[in-house]
Amino acid sequence: MADQYNIHEEKYVNESHTKEIDLVNRDPKQINEDVVKVDFEDVIAEPDGTHSLDGVWKASYTTFTVSKYWCYRVLSAVFGVPVALIWGFLFACISFCHIWAVMPCIKSCLIESQCLSRIYSLCIHTFCDPLFEALGKVCSNVRVVVRKEV
Repeated sequence: MADQYNIHEEKYVNESHTKEIDLVNRDPKQINEDVVKVDFEDVIAEPDGTHSLDGVWKASYTTFTVSKYWCYRVLSAVFGVPVALIWGFLFACISFCHIWAVMPCIKSCLIESQCLSRIYSLCIHTFCDPLFEALGKVCSNVRVVVRKEV
């Protein structure tokens, strides 16, 4: 049974490192839906009464679209892998710090605060409960009457 568990665990580890990527839908979680999606109409617009020549407008549209497309492709080809390496390293460091430093510190603080909260609770119940119970009994006989006189 232990061997079966190890095989299943090993299979899961291998699958997580070699999963297929979708080359069509490259933003399946739509994290860049509103941020980077910029078209010609979002940047350049001519109001009524101020129009350039139709040929200039078409050439501007084509120039903008093609230059944006190819500039992104060249930049991603040149810098994509090094930047991915840097981001991978950064997120690995963040994960390492979270797993080996942050969570143990949080767990330690929770353990210590649980001990302190029990001492605090004991003090409150010992000193404050009798005081407030006595004040409650004193004030329980107070009657307030509101009258409206005309």
